[in-house]
Amino acid sequence: MVERFPISKEGMSKLEIELKHLRSVERVNVIKSIAEARAHGDLSENAEYHAAKKKQGFIEAKISELEDKISRAEIIDISQVRGEQVKYGASIRLLDEDTEKEIAYKIVSEYESDASKGMISITSPLAKALIGKKVNEYLEFNTPKGIRYYKILSVDYI
Repeated sequence: MVERFPISKEGMSKLEIELKHLRSVERVNVIKSIAEARAHGDLSENAEYHAAKKKQGFIEAKISELEDKISRAEIIDISQVRGEQVKYGASIRLLDEDTEKEIAYKIVSEYESDASKGMISITSPLAKALIGKKVNEYLEFNTPKGIRYYKILSVDYI
């Protein structure tokens, strides 16, 4: 059975753009590099040729990886998601019970996550702990710095 994963329309678009770029630009450039390196003669001691072949392998692996991701993606229209429970696409405000500071996160796919922007992967430990919780519920979460206690202040789907 193929394991599907949720992703936003925007996240899917980024994956498709990256795949198109790899196929139409990077792949073409590396093929040219290999041809140029071959023209220099003896391939056994041709560093340019070996570097280009290595890069070609990397590009082909990345293309395969993106094709796999795209084939398994399940596009979720967050504007259509409703409810009080935390699930994929939720924008959550938490209150850190120890510091009294508010923290905001949005649960996104692992391919869209960026912790510096408050976008956490649905596969992250914090997101897994939040899934299914509701406003005003408390969460005990183990971090490298010890146990943290959070109160869920809001759950929105924006």
